[in-house]
Amino acid sequence: MKDTTRHPCFNKDAAGSCGRVHLPVAPKCNIQCNYCNRKYDCVNESRPGVSSAVLKPFQAAEYMGRILEKDSRITVAGIAGPGDPFANAPEVLETMRLLKERHPDLLFCLSSNGLNVPPYLDEIAALGVSHVTITINAVDPVIGAKIYSWIKDGNVVYRGEQGAKLLLDRQLKAVRGLKERGVVVKVNTIVIPGVNEDHIPEVSRVVSELGADIQNLIPLKPSQGTPFAGLPEPGHDVVVPLRKAAGEFIEQMTHCKRCRADAVGLLAEDRSGELCGTLQACSKLKPLTVEQARPYVAVASREGMLVNQHLGEAVRFQIWGRGDDGYRMIEERTAPKPGCGPKRWEQLASTLKDCRAVLASAMGEQPKMFLEESGIKAHVCSGFIDEALETLYSGGDMDVYKSRKSGIGGSCCAGTGLGCG
Repeated sequence: MKDTTRHPCFNKDAAGSCGRVHLPVAPKCNIQCNYCNRKYDCVNESRPGVSSAVLKPFQAAEYMGRILEKDSRITVAGIAGPGDPFANAPEVLETMRLLKERHPDLLFCLSSNGLNVPPYLDEIAALGVSHVTITINAVDPVIGAKIYSWIKDGNVVYRGEQGAKLLLDRQLKAVRGLKERGVVVKVNTIVIPGVNEDHIPEVSRVVSELGADIQNLIPLKPSQGTPFAGLPEPGHDVVVPLRKAAGEFIEQMTHCKRCRADAVGLLAEDRSGELCGTLQACSKLKPLTVEQARPYVAVASREGMLVNQHLGEAVRFQIWGRGDDGYRMIEERTAPKPGCGPKRWEQLASTLKDCRAVLASAMGEQPKMFLEESGIKAHVCSGFIDEALETLYSGGDMDVYKSRKSGIGGSCCAGTGLGCG
């Protein structure tokens, strides 16, 4: 099992010392629950589905950095809405990638209804997401049909038992697939009086057999403007016996705070109201220009004056930048070792992630493709470095620097671009 010692939702003992941040990057939802209303927000209210702002991935990464400066107790970066993460999969996955680059020591967590999780199981694991919560309120479509108004799969909307069955099939597949990939899985179940309360032990039994690690029974919080607005909120007299019955099948979480989609801090000391200004300020940030995000250029050079080395033969790359006084070398970075095949070029792209371009006297088509897919322009050229940089930074035609021998590989290059060097 992955580390749960630093996740306050999965480990009650950590709740007093480890905090979490919910990054609100997922505004759209693909189902409509009869208890959910995301149309309004009050900073004094704690319930899922509400947030004081919505962030783009680059804004979320900046916000995460600012929060870590303010609260060193944060150990978890999570995404729980205000819609569903996998109704916003590109934005959520990009956020996870940025966090993995900038804050690899954090635990990464996602909370979803499960409908669109199965297509992304491998990406979830590859990005290092260690904890996932799936909300499963029923394992019988007849009961599920009472809980969900509609289910949207792609461009098709399903209702009634048909929609509930589709959702359930995807949820069970999601739990099974996550466990096969070593992810810690929590199942949230909303306790809805007169709808699913007698059915909850069956939910517990089914998800336990799929390998889920823990279940969280959450009392319904009636929300204005929803079909369930008139139902009573279950009290301890209802929830405690249900947890005992469900606990026969699966471990129970008992310290849930029904967190907002922009929750910050310890579970018992949510700071989302206090830090609302930081969240809203980050939501207004403009994306970095290419010049800001990638200020440097990597050069394959033997002596530091000329672009005169084959990309695959370079043991190190010189990193050049532009300042008020012209162009200067910032540092040297070691190239990945030869012989790793395509993996070598993926590693090189990561090494040069703050570079807008790489200059080399020759290169194969495959490394050029890998670099350019990563946003790094790959130019074959020769001549003085500062002249090539002046043309590049001013947006000139780099073809004028192409070497007449640019199609000739190095002494040990077969021209395959597979990282042979």
